[in-house]
Amino acid sequence: MSGGGPGVPLLGVEEEFFLVDPATGRIRPRAAEVVAAARAAGHGGAVSGEFTLYQVETRTPPCAGLSRLRAELAAARRAAGAAARAHGLRLCASGTPVLGRVDPAAVADHPRYRAGTAQYRGMMADFALCAQHVHVHCPDADEALLVGNHLRPWLPLLVALGANSPYDQGRDTGYASWRSVVRLRFPCLGPPPYAASAAGAGRTARLIADAEAMLDASLPFWDVRPNPRLPTVEVRCLDVVPKLDDAVALAALVRGLVRVSMRAVRAGDVGPPVAAEEVRAAYWKAARDGPAATGIDLLAGRRRPGAELLEGLLEHVGEALSETGELDLVRAGLSGVVRGGRGAGAAAQRAAAAGPGGLKGAVRWLVEATERVPDGGGDGLG
Repeated sequence: MSGGGPGVPLLGVEEEFFLVDPATGRIRPRAAEVVAAARAAGHGGAVSGEFTLYQVETRTPPCAGLSRLRAELAAARRAAGAAARAHGLRLCASGTPVLGRVDPAAVADHPRYRAGTAQYRGMMADFALCAQHVHVHCPDADEALLVGNHLRPWLPLLVALGANSPYDQGRDTGYASWRSVVRLRFPCLGPPPYAASAAGAGRTARLIADAEAMLDASLPFWDVRPNPRLPTVEVRCLDVVPKLDDAVALAALVRGLVRVSMRAVRAGDVGPPVAAEEVRAAYWKAARDGPAATGIDLLAGRRRPGAELLEGLLEHVGEALSETGELDLVRAGLSGVVRGGRGAGAAAQRAAAAGPGGLKGAVRWLVEATERVPDGGGDGLG
């Protein structure tokens, strides 16, 4: 596995996981103990809490190449998994909880989390979601904002490729990414608005905050944003995925997209002004149907099969991925996701749930796939 090189921006990944009881498959609100165990083992920088006590988050440092990224992701998963097992629990990479009811009282004790619960009220009652966030180095916040314009038409396909949340609290939602649907109901989550300028984006954020539909105008949570605390473009539309190599392939794809978009912005292109309603409709279809079905090509303005959408995306980022030696890796990994032949995400959860174990079987598959990480870094995909 290769990647990185002169002029290639660093990237980092955050992954969120549910804590589940291996006997029942249900989520358990034990994040405080698990994070404390990780900290005591010397992994406090890699493992932290999240919005609910059912979740932990892992993070990598900035990485140049994919071999390093894979090693860091594996190490973080091992650290979090060991801390969970110390308390009789396991890590589960699913965008929504397969089994177990979400208790609104199980929100972590953080001022921002308490404020969000007070502001959004009943909308937060089942807000327990796990994502993969990809950060790509971009120190110019204005440039990062315009990069988001270029990413907007491709976000629905990313949603489909990462779709891994068909079940929620014991029920089949009928969707591939229920996590995306939950996020779409909030006025300040999901695809970002088109930003013709930094001033215009700031005005939009302030108005949304004045309407009390956003906590803080300086801290937006759109699915693409200039991170307010880090010099990165942050892409937040992906469900967490159970297989380590899928996480790596998705991160490489996102970096390729950001690199192509950076080049366009630097050439004076502020991005295609696709209507917000069109982007949200394409999001919804991607979240419902996943990567193997037809989706919406927002640039062409028509429906296309999922395989054609992926080929169009790979053609769009092909030069950037070829420069880092990542094109074949991404093509092989994500073509398998679209075909469904490798049992990726939502399709694999449903296949596991169709067995004699039912939804507990789906959780068992998720846990095994999540914790199947190498002892060392490794240079290849396996």
